[in-house]
Amino acid sequence: MTSATLRHSVWILRGNPLTAVAAAGVALFVLLAIFGPWIVPYDPVASNVSEALQPPSAAHLAGTDQLGRDVFSRLIIAARLDLAIAVSAVGISFVIGAVVGSFCGYAGGRLDRAVGRFVDVMMAFPLFVLAMAMVAALGNRVENIVIATAIINLPFYIRFARAEVNVRRNVGWVEAARACGESHFSVVLRFLLPNILPAMAVQISLNLGWAILNAAGLSFIGLGVKPPTPEWGIMVAEGARFISTGRWWLVAFPGLALMLAVLCFNLLGDGMRDILDPRMRT
Repeated sequence: MTSATLRHSVWILRGNPLTAVAAAGVALFVLLAIFGPWIVPYDPVASNVSEALQPPSAAHLAGTDQLGRDVFSRLIIAARLDLAIAVSAVGISFVIGAVVGSFCGYAGGRLDRAVGRFVDVMMAFPLFVLAMAMVAALGNRVENIVIATAIINLPFYIRFARAEVNVRRNVGWVEAARACGESHFSVVLRFLLPNILPAMAVQISLNLGWAILNAAGLSFIGLGVKPPTPEWGIMVAEGARFISTGRWWLVAFPGLALMLAVLCFNLLGDGMRDILDPRMRT
């Protein structure tokens, strides 16, 4: 990052404190995911029935669940799994979608039309329902959740990369690269693809939040991670049975963690759009 970009980023963050808060929130979730196993006060899967359904207290900051497991410890450990699923899925879909979309936008013709129709067909389906169908067919293992989430994110990156490359493929610096003997393959990978990466960074941040929500949603309906693995969607589903009995903390804390994670990534995406938009530098 150059000094000019850094100064511009600081200026944007000063003018938009929500973006700064979102960046701090994302950093906090990442730190919890990395160091969570070393900072949790209790074993997240160890049961203690004698302390079941205890409300929040000094001993258990977020209370205990129906098996006496510490909710706070499970929240921290669940951050690692949900973020790992989201980052893996978005990373896979970004790499494949950016490369495929870039070559389609550069080449045009039949390849572009065929891939465009394929993307249109995928977008015609409700994406969460499509993820449900794939996980139900493949089995509800973590790797299958990652694959399903990556596949339903592919259309966003293919469309985005195709559109961005399509408007750049005949600009002067691309023509100059071809005139210098660069192959079409090299033009796409060395010149066009790096040029659109800043704009795609915004889409990555937005999709990370959506991928976390998708993974939690699959777990909530029983198609995601299996208990007793700590996961926000599972915790909400298990706690929902106790809402009528006044055990609000079983749903409130995992639901709040999920909401904050998605919100932080979405707000960060909006801020990154302002930071990377050349029109904001004037």
